[in-house]
Amino acid sequence: MRNRNSNILLRGTAILLLSVALILTIVSLIGYSRQRDYYPAGMTIAGVPVGGLNPQAASQRILQVYNSPVEIQYNGGIIHADPTVIGFQMDTESMLAAADLARTGGSFWGGFWNYLWNRSAQPVPVPLRAAIAEDRLRAYLQTQIAPRYDQSSTAAQPIAGTPNYTPGKPSQTLDINRAVPLIEDALQSPASRVAVLSFTKAAVARPGIQDLEAQIKGIISSAGFDGTLGLYMLDLQNGQEIHFALNQGQGLPLPPDITFTAASTIKIPVLVSYFIQHGKGPVDDTTSAIIVNMIHQSSNPSTDALMAQLDPDRGPLIVTQDMQKLGLKDTFIAGFFRLGAPLLQRFSTPANQRTDVNTDPDIYNQTTTSDMGMLLEGIYQCAQNGGGALVAAFPDKIDQNVCKQIVTYLASDKIGVLIEAGVPEGTVVAHKHGWVSDSNGVDHDWSDAAIVYTPGGNFVLTIYSYHPVQLVFTDTDNKIGINHLFANLAQAVYNYYNLPTQ
Repeated sequence: MRNRNSNILLRGTAILLLSVALILTIVSLIGYSRQRDYYPAGMTIAGVPVGGLNPQAASQRILQVYNSPVEIQYNGGIIHADPTVIGFQMDTESMLAAADLARTGGSFWGGFWNYLWNRSAQPVPVPLRAAIAEDRLRAYLQTQIAPRYDQSSTAAQPIAGTPNYTPGKPSQTLDINRAVPLIEDALQSPASRVAVLSFTKAAVARPGIQDLEAQIKGIISSAGFDGTLGLYMLDLQNGQEIHFALNQGQGLPLPPDITFTAASTIKIPVLVSYFIQHGKGPVDDTTSAIIVNMIHQSSNPSTDALMAQLDPDRGPLIVTQDMQKLGLKDTFIAGFFRLGAPLLQRFSTPANQRTDVNTDPDIYNQTTTSDMGMLLEGIYQCAQNGGGALVAAFPDKIDQNVCKQIVTYLASDKIGVLIEAGVPEGTVVAHKHGWVSDSNGVDHDWSDAAIVYTPGGNFVLTIYSYHPVQLVFTDTDNKIGINHLFANLAQAVYNYYNLPTQ
C-alpha cells in the first residue's frame, strides 16, 4: 500500500515539474518572440541606429535618412537634390533580411537557446545596400547644375584712349568627373550629406587683335596727334599683324606703306649688312666697338666707318642691295652720313612714288614700317631657331649665332624713352631709334623700331612719325609729346600680351 502511494506521489511530482517546465518554456518563447520583433540595442543598418525598433519602424527611419536631400555646394550656390531624382535607390528589403539574420544568430531555435542562457551576441552592423544610376546623376549635373552655375570667360577690354584694360574673368566649368564620386559619397552617408563641388578654370581670353588695333588708334586720336604716323606690329607667336597709317590727325586710314625718313633706324640694315658681307667669323674688338657706338651712341661716324668696311666708296649701296635681296623694296641708304657726302644713287621705290601723302623723306635714307618690321622679324626668327627669311636669303653668311649677336647689339640701345618708356624696366628691347632735325633744330621725324621680349609673348613694333611744322618730343600744357605717345602705344601692346590670365 505504501509502495503504491509512493508511486502516485512520484508521478504527481513529475507531472508537476513537467507542467512547470512547459509553462516556463512557453513564457520564455513568448518573451523571446516579443524580443525577436525588435532589433537589439546598438544595432545599425546602413549606419542608422535601429536598436529597439521593429523592422517596420527601422525601415521608415532608414528611408527618412537616405531620402533626405543631398546638399550640393557649387560656385557660391547651394542646391538640395532629391536622391531619387539623381538615381539613388536603396535595397531596403535586403538590408532588413540581413539585419534579421544577424540578430537571431541564423535560426529561430538557435536564437532561442541563446536567449534561454542569456547569451547576447555583439550586434553586427548591416552595411548600406543601394544602387546609383550614374548616367542619371551625370545628366542631372549637365542639365541642372552646370547651365545655372558655370561662368563663361570674359576677355579684358581696352579702356578707350589709354593703354590700359579692364580685367577679364576666367571661365569656371563644373568638373563633372570629380563631382560624381563626391555626390555618390554624400548619397551613401547617413550623416555627411554635403558635396562641395569643384570647377576648372580656363585662362582669361585675350582681346582680339582687332581690339588692340582699335585701342592703338584711340590712343593716337586722344593724344591730338596731327602729323603723319605709320605703325606696324607683328605677333611673333602666330604671325598676326597690325599695319596702318594715319595722316594729319584726321583719323582717316591710308594705305600703310608710307615712305619715311629712316634716320638712325637705317643702322639696323647697316648692322645686318655688315654680317652678310663678313660672314660667320668672330667680330674683332675694334669693329665691335664701332658697332656699339653706332647702336648705343647712335654715332654717325661709326656708322660710316662700318659701311666703309663693306666698301670705302659704295658701302651704302651694298647695304641697299642686301636689303633688296631680302625683299625690302622700300628701304635704302644712298650715301654716307658725313656732311657733304655725295648722293651715290637716287632711288625710286613704290612707297616714295605715292602722291596721296608726303612726309618729305630724306633722299639719302628711307624705309617703311613694314620693311623695317620684316627685317626685325627675320633677325628674331634666325636668333630663336636658326630659320626665317634672313637665313633663307644668305645661308652661307647668316646663322643663329650671328643673329644672336645682332640682337645683343640692338639691345644695347638703352635710352629709356619712346618704346622703352612704355614697357617695364628690365624688359629686353632690341631696337634702334631715330630722329631728324632741320637746320633750325626743329624736329620733323621721330621713329623707333624694336623687337620686344615679354613674359606673355614677343612682338615687333615699328613706329614712324612726321610733322611738316614740328614734332614736340615732351608734353606741353595742351599737347602730348611724341615720346609720351610712343610710350603709350608700346604700353598698350605690352599690356595686351601680359594681361592677367586668372
